[in-house]
Amino acid sequence: MKISNPDRRSLLRATLAGAAASVVASPMRSALAQGAYPTRPIKLVVGFAPGGPTDILGRVIGKGMSDVLGEQVVIENRTGAGGNIGTDAVARSTPDGYTLLLTLLTGAVNESLFKNFKIRFSEHFESVGGIAQTGLVLVVHPSLPVKSVADLIKLGKDKPGELLYATAGAGTSTHLAAELFNMTAGIKMAPVHYRGGGDTIKDLISGRMPIMFSTIPPVLGFVRDGQLRGLATSGSKRDFVLPELPTIVESGLSDFDVPLWFGLIAPKGTPQPVIQKLNGAMERAMATPETKKVFEAQGFTPMPMGPDAFAKFYVAEAARWGKVVHALGLSQ
Repeated sequence: MKISNPDRRSLLRATLAGAAASVVASPMRSALAQGAYPTRPIKLVVGFAPGGPTDILGRVIGKGMSDVLGEQVVIENRTGAGGNIGTDAVARSTPDGYTLLLTLLTGAVNESLFKNFKIRFSEHFESVGGIAQTGLVLVVHPSLPVKSVADLIKLGKDKPGELLYATAGAGTSTHLAAELFNMTAGIKMAPVHYRGGGDTIKDLISGRMPIMFSTIPPVLGFVRDGQLRGLATSGSKRDFVLPELPTIVESGLSDFDVPLWFGLIAPKGTPQPVIQKLNGAMERAMATPETKKVFEAQGFTPMPMGPDAFAKFYVAEAARWGKVVHALGLSQ
């Protein structure tokens, strides 16, 4: 069929107009991706119960990011399976920047600890950045007749398999530290797993649970006022908030270094402009006087990292702790 000259001209004008609209729309979409986000509240998933260090950190960072972004960052506690329930939920979320995960050492450990858990950082997440780290403190209830690491080791040898210790969940730093302690000290304390660090506090204070390698923030006040007895800290050097306590290494167990770190990640496929905006908001939140005050009071040390640096760090930590899990025979 022949097309007349007027029709050709109309077709050409329509084609050119469509092409022009496409060219204009592309940068507009890019601008929207970078400028319009966020336009509604953002959900920050914490895989542990309220009151623990992960929850405390999530709430202070979420508040700071809310102020920067102009939209509320809402904390959602999705507890269970050593943080895996929350991790799985975020991995399956829409990658649009409106669902984030506050990850920590536990997430890296779980890649080797749980054989049937298939979520992997490199396959299912985008790195947003690093936030902070803190140490652990070995605490006992004052009714337990020990005042040092040496005393605890002796009691453990006198009562093999009888001493119980609390953890914030299988595979958490509180669990790994205690099992590493068991191995290096040549004793066998038995774990009692809770659904988060906050859930252990009441039982520790009451004496129902006598021992725990706890993260420092939730027990700091109780150690200072004598409701719990601190024996040692888990880092390579003395912790700045409990400098009076020796390290585990100083107490006679060499090569014992178990810090707890935290970072922010998003579902795989989250647009990079959104990732960069989130990282910027996170770093600005960490720089506020309010956040710095909470960090100092709770014993957090800032660990700011960009997306690429934190991704490399996470992968290295997963490999490091995978070897520890294998050596301790902890895979489930």
